[in-house]
Amino acid sequence: MLRKVLIANRGEIALRIMRTCREMSIKTVAVYSEWDRNALHVRAADEAFLLGPAPPQKSYLCIDRLLEISQRAGVDAVHPGYGFLSENAGFARAVLDLGLIWIGPPPDAIRAMGDKVEARRTMKASGVPVVPGLTEEASDPGRLREMARALGYPVMIKAAGGGGGKGIRIVDQESELEPLWQRARSEARTGFGNAAVYLEKYLAEVRHIEIQVFADSHGSIVHLGERDCSLQRRHQKVIEESPSVVMTEQLREKMGRAATLAARSVGYVNAGTIEFLVDSDRAFYFLEMNTRLQVEHPVTEMVTGLDLVREQISVASGLPLSFRQQDVEWRGHAIEARVCSEVPESGFLPATGIVLGVDPPGGAHVRFDSSLYAGLEVGVHYDSMLAKLVVHAPDRSSAIERMRRALEELKITGVATNVAFLRCLIESDLFRSGRFHTKSVEQRLPELLSVPDEKLQNKLAVVAAVIHQQMERGRAQEGAERIADTIGQSAWAELGRSAGLSRWPW
Repeated sequence: MLRKVLIANRGEIALRIMRTCREMSIKTVAVYSEWDRNALHVRAADEAFLLGPAPPQKSYLCIDRLLEISQRAGVDAVHPGYGFLSENAGFARAVLDLGLIWIGPPPDAIRAMGDKVEARRTMKASGVPVVPGLTEEASDPGRLREMARALGYPVMIKAAGGGGGKGIRIVDQESELEPLWQRARSEARTGFGNAAVYLEKYLAEVRHIEIQVFADSHGSIVHLGERDCSLQRRHQKVIEESPSVVMTEQLREKMGRAATLAARSVGYVNAGTIEFLVDSDRAFYFLEMNTRLQVEHPVTEMVTGLDLVREQISVASGLPLSFRQQDVEWRGHAIEARVCSEVPESGFLPATGIVLGVDPPGGAHVRFDSSLYAGLEVGVHYDSMLAKLVVHAPDRSSAIERMRRALEELKITGVATNVAFLRCLIESDLFRSGRFHTKSVEQRLPELLSVPDEKLQNKLAVVAAVIHQQMERGRAQEGAERIADTIGQSAWAELGRSAGLSRWPW
């Protein structure tokens, strides 16, 4: 087994990997930017090395610096986490060329699935159903118009080498086609250094369901069931759950078979996720493959009882999977909510500030993955996700109630978050009914952002009480300064804490 692993990432995913390494008696090496000098993942590691300035291009994306540190630290392997260089075939190859172990899929598999046009072509040839559309780059406006007419509007233009919702445009009519094609190419070039885009039929009111796959170097490939990621905004996932309310045993078997076939077609090894779109008739279509650990992997861990990072490390070390397909069981229901530093009422603009306090939720079967601490400065250099709140219960209705309670308990002060929005979403008829699709959040956004008059009155009453107590204590000026330095509800929450209030009515 491995002795020492460098984790080429930051934040909660770095901490999550470190915890499994510690259980396996593997030493860890952290890397950090100047901005992250005091980050929890730096403190938790056995060793830590400075990469460079805060911008990712000068720190977490510097392959040469990461390779240099790997050699200096004497590590056996590199784990990329997710994001940053996790799906960079060149980085994976460079790690292997140093004689180190790459805790992830082979570089050729990353490259094959990283180009979405090539991936579509490979899947179609392998018999995996794909969304109707081009299997080559959309580089000619004439060919683009021809295919769009054949498919019928609306159609979708997508970046061939992208992800995260960038480089995507939905085209409703032919007059919009060429301008939106140009914009998608420009965004793809800026975001991914690759202007290539392709065209596919836009499927309305579909579910986004992904299948977790795992393969070892001994020929075994299994799937670990599905995660429903349909609740999104701007193609960004908000809440994930397993199992999906639309899943049947027959559909899971068919999608699992297609997912393992997709992985086998590119010689895949280690953890990966095949993403599908599922329509109202339960027909499914290949969307893309994520050749890494997913943000939402804890959902699968909750329902299967497996530690996916442990399996990643074992498989990368050359060991076979510790289980077979017939050993996989799905128990209960799991839900994950992504907690982000953003202002939902202002178009989900990212929020910055200093975290003044964190009160994580607790109780049975509640998991809070984060790198938050009092004094953490939230800036603009990295993703706005602060934490992942995950719950597990015997059934969906119990899991919803557990998530609702956990979100009520969660308090993050000093920086604006989307926690109130997540509560509204979890408590909504939209989520409870299970009748939603990838556009549901955007279509129901005004309703999900509204604050009932009763709750608003409760807020105003508590605010008035807090101000009164602050004035009585001769601290009105201090309170006003703190309000000016923070955003929205978090300011009042911190004032309430200092005034001795421990429970809030909203």
